[in-house]
Amino acid sequence: MNRREFLVPTAAGIVASTLSGSILTVATGSNVQAQANQEPLGGRPPPGSAPSVKDFDYQIKYQRAFEAVLWNMPAIAIYSFRRSAFDDLGAKDHDVIAYSAPATPKLEALTANSTTPYITAFADLRKGPTVVDVPPAGADGSLYGQVVDAWQITIADVGPAGLDQGKGGRFLFTPPGYKEAIPDGYIHVASPNYRIAFAFRSVPATGKSVADAYAYAKRLRVYSLSEAASPPQQRFIDPINKRYATLPFYDERHFEDMHAIISVEPVKEQDKVMMGMLLSLGIEKGKPFAPDGVTKRAMRQAAIDAWFYLQGWFDEVLARRTYWPDRHYVSLLQADQNRTFTFTNEDRIDLIERAAEYFWCTYMPKVLSDDPATQYLIAMADKDGMKLEAGKLYKLDVPANMPVKQFWALTVYDRATFAFIYSESNRTTLSSYDLDKLKKNADGGVTIYVGPKPPAGLEANWIPTSGKRPMPTMRFYGGTEALNRKTFVMPDFEEIT
Repeated sequence: MNRREFLVPTAAGIVASTLSGSILTVATGSNVQAQANQEPLGGRPPPGSAPSVKDFDYQIKYQRAFEAVLWNMPAIAIYSFRRSAFDDLGAKDHDVIAYSAPATPKLEALTANSTTPYITAFADLRKGPTVVDVPPAGADGSLYGQVVDAWQITIADVGPAGLDQGKGGRFLFTPPGYKEAIPDGYIHVASPNYRIAFAFRSVPATGKSVADAYAYAKRLRVYSLSEAASPPQQRFIDPINKRYATLPFYDERHFEDMHAIISVEPVKEQDKVMMGMLLSLGIEKGKPFAPDGVTKRAMRQAAIDAWFYLQGWFDEVLARRTYWPDRHYVSLLQADQNRTFTFTNEDRIDLIERAAEYFWCTYMPKVLSDDPATQYLIAMADKDGMKLEAGKLYKLDVPANMPVKQFWALTVYDRATFAFIYSESNRTTLSSYDLDKLKKNADGGVTIYVGPKPPAGLEANWIPTSGKRPMPTMRFYGGTEALNRKTFVMPDFEEIT
């Protein structure tokens, strides 16, 4: 006779029952308890659990958007340069944007310099290889800078510390998968992505002026390899009096730029999981970007929160990585453990470290050497360890003998944007080039003041902050061994009460 066993609820709980023909028997005792405990150890949340959110659609979109902002930071920062150059300056691929003078706050860019003129250009290698013809360094001037790909990974350093070793030459940049023979006479650089960009500083030679540096910069040529036999006349754009707004957006527009990036560039194996996550936001290669209202709301809040998160990370984590143990300076160049800026290790990519580095600067060198061509040290606090605040006046005593072979410069940025601060004078920087205009101390050094108003009679030694929280950055161009081995120690900022 067939027998079937099943559970029967009773006042005492659930007991095992056996049906045999028309006879029903109920098991009791220890056998009942053993059978009642035969439940899986996992597979569901603890008893009494409830979801923490009601709108899972929004929550998924928000979480993935937040992580996407961190993941995409290197690419979004460099794409913003390209977008604004094309939309606001009327530039095209291979045009050279060359500043005729050091930039003013109208160059809205991450931790830019305003001591030497900038040069930048863009190329899209889907159209074929691009040639960048660089003049040699010498008595007329020199270039320092990098060429980066669409993920802002440096693929070529240029200048005396670069692939050309200051001798100049014709760099040839080829697209992913390029199989053609490389002509003789070129410095070949294979790009892992299609869109590339470069930014150089035109450094005046000894005894030369900014006008000389601009004339030197205009010796650059950028053109397609297919035009190498007879390069076209180079088009130059001088944006010195134009607003060049290169800063990333921290709202829903952030994701419009993200879509524009992934629509062009190859997808790396390491990014495929994220590409799958982006589908939740309507970001998909080869398809238009048309997010609905819920998605836009989630993206906007995620971008805002990512900005606040990274700002807090700087204060809580980065501020402890001081260049000198008894001072409050942090290097702008926070390389990974391999001394590069890819943040790629054997077993992981450090997304937060990578996001933080590209959150506050662009165009890092390919490798951070023990003797970098430039060093940027940011004052994260005053001598008492207090964060620098908006509306307060600070001073910095700059020694007479600074450890540089070229020049030093103190630039003050807005901590919120990492860009120059607009003011009536638009002064953003004081440097060794300004020493003849500054009031000097008895020992030959100078005291520089940073704040909303200068002390009486010291206007020439003052950099205005216009109510912004300041981020003073001391630049050392051609740092000496004393700087790089840290035997030289920079004084801290001091609050003036």
